[in-house]
Amino acid sequence: LQDEETRKDYDYMLDHPEEYYRHYYHYYSRRLAPKVDVRIVILVTVCAISVFQFFSWWSSYNEAINYLATVPKYRIQATEIARQQGLLNKTKEKGKNRRSKEEIREEEEEIIKDIIKNKIDIKGGYQKPKIYDILLFQILLAPFYLCKYVVWYCWWIYCFTIKGQEYGVEEKLYIIRRYMKMSQSQFDSLEDHQKETFLERQLWIRENYEVYKREQEEELKKKMAMDPRWKRYRRWMKNEGPGRLTFIDD
Repeated sequence: LQDEETRKDYDYMLDHPEEYYRHYYHYYSRRLAPKVDVRIVILVTVCAISVFQFFSWWSSYNEAINYLATVPKYRIQATEIARQQGLLNKTKEKGKNRRSKEEIREEEEEIIKDIIKNKIDIKGGYQKPKIYDILLFQILLAPFYLCKYVVWYCWWIYCFTIKGQEYGVEEKLYIIRRYMKMSQSQFDSLEDHQKETFLERQLWIRENYEVYKREQEEELKKKMAMDPRWKRYRRWMKNEGPGRLTFIDD
């Protein structure tokens, strides 16, 4: 009875002994209540998710590097750069330091992968992970990002709405990305010639973008109409698709 809340429950029980089930409810709700601070549970959960995110992204990044090392185009370029820098010659040592062919092959493979890592900028879901992208840092930096967005939004309104300035290249690409409903990483993964096409067609203008969108939809419909897999799917939907249920009586 040292706790104030339990004393109140005890006094209430003495005054109302007929409320039998209510007393049992309060008793077990306090006995079974978690003793761990909820803030600690949330912090540990966020940290666990952040660690899983980081190692998962590293795994995806390494998979992309391993794949690019098998692509002839990138492998030949990386091998040529390694030869020019004299990195491959160092692996073929003689005398006491001579190693097996397997060790030399593994070291050459690592050299090629390191060159690919330094020369190729992988974007999208397989890009090199950054510690500031994990959940923990995103939560900690959320106030900063919010203030940054408010400042940027005020600057946008002042420059382009009040003063009526013309959009720059970055601003045009930003508007196009918003029209396409793509994230920054998705938009960055597009080829440069695609972005140049967007700018040439002036897709930051809403009317031009609507025309482009209809063209893309028509082109997609034509591709799907000619695709044999899509034809099979349509036949299946027509003849045996969902909504057709049969019951077999034994």
